[in-house]
Amino acid sequence: MAYQVIARKYRPQRFSDVVGQEHVTRTLSQAIEQNRIAHAYLFCGPRGTGKTTIARIFAKCLNCTGGPKVEFAEDDTRCQEITEGRSIDVLEIDGASNRGIEEIRELRETVKYVPATSKYKIYIIDEVHMLTKEAFNALLKTLEEPPEHVKFMFATTEPEKVLPTILSRCQRFDLRRIPVKLIVEHLGEIAKKEKVKIDASALTAIARGAEGCMRDAESALDQLISFCGEQIAEPDVLSMFGLAAQSQVFALASGILSGDAQSVLKELDDLSKHGKDFARLLGDVLEYFRNLLIYQISKGDLKLVEATEAEASSLAAHAKLITTDALTRIMEVLTDAEAKLREVASKKIFMEVTLLKAIEARQTVSIDTVIKQLQEMRGGGLPATKEARGDQPSQGFGPAGARPTVAEAKPAKSAMSIEIPAAPQGLQQLWPAFVEAVGSRLSLAFLAHGQPVSLEKQTLTIQFPADDEGQVHLVDADALRFLQSKLAELGQPNVQIKFVVAEAQPMVAPTLPTPVAAPAPVPEPKKEKPVPQKLNPEDFKNDPLIQKALEIFKGHIVEVRAGI
Repeated sequence: MAYQVIARKYRPQRFSDVVGQEHVTRTLSQAIEQNRIAHAYLFCGPRGTGKTTIARIFAKCLNCTGGPKVEFAEDDTRCQEITEGRSIDVLEIDGASNRGIEEIRELRETVKYVPATSKYKIYIIDEVHMLTKEAFNALLKTLEEPPEHVKFMFATTEPEKVLPTILSRCQRFDLRRIPVKLIVEHLGEIAKKEKVKIDASALTAIARGAEGCMRDAESALDQLISFCGEQIAEPDVLSMFGLAAQSQVFALASGILSGDAQSVLKELDDLSKHGKDFARLLGDVLEYFRNLLIYQISKGDLKLVEATEAEASSLAAHAKLITTDALTRIMEVLTDAEAKLREVASKKIFMEVTLLKAIEARQTVSIDTVIKQLQEMRGGGLPATKEARGDQPSQGFGPAGARPTVAEAKPAKSAMSIEIPAAPQGLQQLWPAFVEAVGSRLSLAFLAHGQPVSLEKQTLTIQFPADDEGQVHLVDADALRFLQSKLAELGQPNVQIKFVVAEAQPMVAPTLPTPVAAPAPVPEPKKEKPVPQKLNPEDFKNDPLIQKALEIFKGHIVEVRAGI
């Protein structure tokens, strides 16, 4: 007898032989037992998952001797004819080759004739989405009201291309990709029948490479038997299909999670020297991190991830090394790289950069997180004291460097205006020099928005608009000491500082004039806010508040940009 490939030799011949599509075979079996057989069926799903196979088995069930029935004799003549493709009552049509309106018109003519020897005349149209729009329209009437002796069975990998008017006239079944575990079990049974010894790890590698397609897995096993003979090991599978071993994927993941860039680059270089497919490798690494994320979120529920025993052990160990947020950031880097990999000239360099970015991503903190934590610091360490009900302002900063207390000024007459006493002549001369002295400090640049209220009893009171309140709260003891040192340089040692914040609208305050020898009248209020002075990037980097933020978030400054 002529050699028959494994995919054809071990093709399922009855519903009980079909692997991984129980939701379809069970429904069809019950439809037969209850005599609820529709006139048209549509089987959808990826290639090699059993669409045409199930259609043929269903045809056997309908046309077997004494049918329709689920179980039939293996030597049934009618079933054997269907299996061998020579039944005159079961016609298989390739939609890609017979896609025109003329072929469909011919089909419409033949449906009128009763079956020759069977109960039904059955039309199996494969890749039905390839039919032209005109062919679909020609099929509509026949499909909606076919003769009682006619059944249609369609198969397609792209159901979205089938006209909705066709879909609405069919019972639709969506076939799934077959899980790795089921493919491994099925290939193991075939290997025993073929008297081939194959490692469990080799079977897993074949199943991973098949990506849920049983026909691809069977074809790969057939090729490996021709290549290796009766003994197949995992390295044989990996070398033939350019796959990375699971242990190598785990090693890359470990390097990324631990931040070991050297081991990651070394592992990648080794994979490159052995001719591994980088696109497949990136997909495997991404799939592993996806499983790790699901494992974390589900608190170790392995039912939600398709993992071998070795991978389950690795997931349990790695889940303790990283947070869910960091995992998400790593996956974003890998997903973005997967879309770009096929377009780059040097895939190895691109992979090296991608994996280094993944290492860096695990420690990155989003700006939303930074803002949230800064707000928490402000609320916990720098409480604001409301004085809108006329309470006396609390004491300002003392020489000991205590944290600032912010008092909110009560509107004097209405919510639209705030009366501020004119600053004394000495303070008028002091203030411009004071603002200029501290203007180089980024964290204190908001000082230019303030207005001096008084300098009495060794206390300098400064008032700010309500929208500057957040910056006022972030002033810490180091910034305070800096302010006091500048006052001392200007001839005002041991002065305490007190901030007050307007409660409603931003205050309308007088702009202090240029210092003169004699008292000068206060000019008309100006609504424009002074523009902060241009800041030096080095001063920004050395600012105590910035240094503290870097220490808290364990970060570093990449770039300093001037405000727009």
